[in-house]
Amino acid sequence: MLKFSTSLYLLGSILLFSCAPNLPKIEKLLTTHDGKKLLEYSLLSKAQSTPSSAIDTLWIRPSIAYQVMDGFGFTLTGGSAQHLMHMNASARKTLLIDLFGFGAEGIGISYLRISLGASDLDATPWTYLDLPEGAEDLGLTGFTLAFDTVYMVPLLKEILSINPDIGLMASPWSAPSWMKTLFDSRGGSLGKKYYSVYAHYLVKYLEYMQAEGIFIKALTIQNEPLHPGNNPSMFMPAEEQALFIRDNLGPLLAKERMTTQLIIYDHNADRIDYPLSILADSVASQYITGAAFHLYGGTIDELSKVHHAFPDKGLYFTEQWMGAPGNFKEDFTWHVSNLMIGAPTHYAKIVLEWNLVNGVDLKPHTDRGGCTSCLGALTIEGDQHLKNTAYYVVGHLSKWVRPGAHRIKSELTGSLQQVAFQNTDGTVVLLIQNEQMVDQTVAVEVFNKWVPIEVPAASTLTIKFQ
Repeated sequence: MLKFSTSLYLLGSILLFSCAPNLPKIEKLLTTHDGKKLLEYSLLSKAQSTPSSAIDTLWIRPSIAYQVMDGFGFTLTGGSAQHLMHMNASARKTLLIDLFGFGAEGIGISYLRISLGASDLDATPWTYLDLPEGAEDLGLTGFTLAFDTVYMVPLLKEILSINPDIGLMASPWSAPSWMKTLFDSRGGSLGKKYYSVYAHYLVKYLEYMQAEGIFIKALTIQNEPLHPGNNPSMFMPAEEQALFIRDNLGPLLAKERMTTQLIIYDHNADRIDYPLSILADSVASQYITGAAFHLYGGTIDELSKVHHAFPDKGLYFTEQWMGAPGNFKEDFTWHVSNLMIGAPTHYAKIVLEWNLVNGVDLKPHTDRGGCTSCLGALTIEGDQHLKNTAYYVVGHLSKWVRPGAHRIKSELTGSLQQVAFQNTDGTVVLLIQNEQMVDQTVAVEVFNKWVPIEVPAASTLTIKFQ
């Protein structure tokens, strides 16, 4: 009887507030899991009818705020830059506006991760100072940004002309081979005698990019330091990363008064002992902004354990791939659930999918360990492009949740998945996913108003209230 009475009370409240003349403006983006509707835009101009079935409730509390969001986006690999720069200038500009433009112009990508040197999605492994075996250049006199000036630098300048405030994170896949215990782009560790030299190498990269007008906001120390099987790659256990930061890179950045954030780990959520051990080093920790994660192992809730242990450090979700040819429903729902909802819920400040662009042949990639089946958010052939699943996954938040937004408290009854944010302009954005095969309606309390929102069967909604 109590449950019935409560439902009647709630139903009456919804009907009362739905008819209020100052109902918040509500905009929606809808993607159905069968792929028939993709980021479909609509404006809710009047309250929806209240169904006769039971209603789930969602309370949004902007007064209770969590982490500040830095942005949403992708890794822009060397291969991505190559494909984009081979497009006709006009076609490329149109596509870049669609990716990085704001409002009605595009999905508003606000953060990119780029490889410092080659990643495994370049045509061949390379660094900024490659030497023959047995040679060394301790003064880094041969350092050159030449490879990046062909594709990456000009492309970033075009992106910056569209979004001057885009966040950029750089990640090295390997030090130059002559600095490593194995003279190979693949595997091996950073030789102890080269710690100081490599720290200067990384700082020189930041300085050279700055001279090109490209500010690198964040630097991860090593991509996937516990996976030496990629080409390029480098093994760097936690104790070595802590030592490198504590005695070399951290003090050098401080000496040079550089503001680039240092981010540790950049690997799977199943080994949180790695970042926890480095953050426990009080000397190294003073130079560290936070820790980055992938999800090829572990579960997304592991990030919360790192947050609760070191709440003053940021958490960053930096990579998750989709394999070709892909399955839209399975890939889309898993990535929305774990990355776009799960990662921010567990304190991630950025959420990045893996590769932005690939070709129809999934090239370029390196030999002996490059990814041969990584599907980009876009597939490009000449001046034409096809939007793949990751484009729509990221677009559900990048379009309306801007840098500086806070994740805010939101409590839901029922089986739907959700996360909420408030932008600096006061707008509230709700991402909600319904994996059930029946329509569901949720009564949302926002701005002291109850609004019934229908979430269609097997669909994902982004809703903006203002």
